[in-house]
Amino acid sequence: MASTVNWGAIDRDPRFQALHKKKTVFLASLMIFSVVYYFLLPIGAGYYPELFKIKVWGPMNVGLLFALSEFIVAWSIAFIYTRRANGEFDEMAAEIVRDADLIK
Repeated sequence: MASTVNWGAIDRDPRFQALHKKKTVFLASLMIFSVVYYFLLPIGAGYYPELFKIKVWGPMNVGLLFALSEFIVAWSIAFIYTRRANGEFDEMAAEIVRDADLIK
């Protein structure tokens, strides 16, 4: 037997609204950080080319290291989001779903 979900009731649930707000604030802060970090590379290369040309090791310079660090930052952001989503956000959502199943 197919179950029907009262999406309106879930949407009005203060816990769902709190979950949505927490996720929105968290994702917006991660996005702002990642965009700022991403644009530091072209801005730095444009305004501070001498800094980006400094040799660190062999052909590796500060600019290349910064560009490679963007991969590390992207993976870190994905890791941070996954940990938070699998922990706090999924627990909150599961509680809302459990209660919604009881409301039918």
